[in-house]
Amino acid sequence: MSGLKDDLMARVRPDIEKIEAQLKANLTPHFDLVSRTAGHLMFAGGKRLRPLLIVLSARLCGFDDPFVYKFAGIFEYLHTATLLHDDVVDGGTVRRGKPVTHSIWDAPTAVLTGDFLLARALSIASETQNPRIISVVAEVTEQMAEGEIYQLDKKGDLSFSEAEYMDVIFRKTGVLIQGACRTGAMLANARPQWESALSDYGRNMGIVFQIADDILDYIADARELGKAVGADLKEGKLTLPVIYALKQADPGDRAEMEGIITRPDFLEADFNCLIELINRYDGIEYAQKTAAHYLDCALDSLKPLPDTPTRDLLAMVAEYALKRRK
Repeated sequence: MSGLKDDLMARVRPDIEKIEAQLKANLTPHFDLVSRTAGHLMFAGGKRLRPLLIVLSARLCGFDDPFVYKFAGIFEYLHTATLLHDDVVDGGTVRRGKPVTHSIWDAPTAVLTGDFLLARALSIASETQNPRIISVVAEVTEQMAEGEIYQLDKKGDLSFSEAEYMDVIFRKTGVLIQGACRTGAMLANARPQWESALSDYGRNMGIVFQIADDILDYIADARELGKAVGADLKEGKLTLPVIYALKQADPGDRAEMEGIITRPDFLEADFNCLIELINRYDGIEYAQKTAAHYLDCALDSLKPLPDTPTRDLLAMVAEYALKRRK
């Protein structure tokens, strides 16, 4: 894994540096408080996966205008906005290894800063003067909000199904990554087949990324993860390893799992017991196999696209999304 990550980062470092510079240059709020609040999370070590996918998708389709780095910031602003809002809604305490934004300022400031970032993203999208691009960015923003509302409505619901889970993770994560890849192609005025292929790649990649992220809640330590281990469960979010294990468990084990899941402040020993039960019923293994299936779908989606080093990088990004440890 370290070899894949090091190789990938070495190849994309110049792009990441340009993305980083544009994120800072285009934040431009009128009030310093907004800049400090947004910057606390935005510049706390994010992977810049979404803006990188825009740059690579556009490049693969022949677009090399430097504007792509400014445009790419749209999806990092959108992503940061959702994290600011999520942490307030979920009562989170740690994000990217740092105290959550609303614990340093307050919840209204964090929420309004998220609103500013959403508006800033749409403002940059409007600079393209391309109604299709603006429409995609607006639709992505709408679907992410719906995904969050859907997940909130299902919080703590032990009947939450795998199909419902897949719908939520597409709306929360898949739609943003799909939109990044698709708008990169649209910036390049790519042929419809290429735009469709990159859209499919992004959709599948987003599902891989979120399932892998949910698995980490059960196999990583807090230092690797950058947030408290078990945080998803404490927030009432049932993810694929748990959903599958609950479905497979015998009545006694299911009752024990449900008891831990519904306990407001379960202890570390309880969480370790839950992990043991999840493993007994192959919950993590099932989630890994599901993510691997979507990785294969993502890689297949790239086949109609030009066979270039940039396409190879997109394949590497997908593999990294599955195998990463944080």
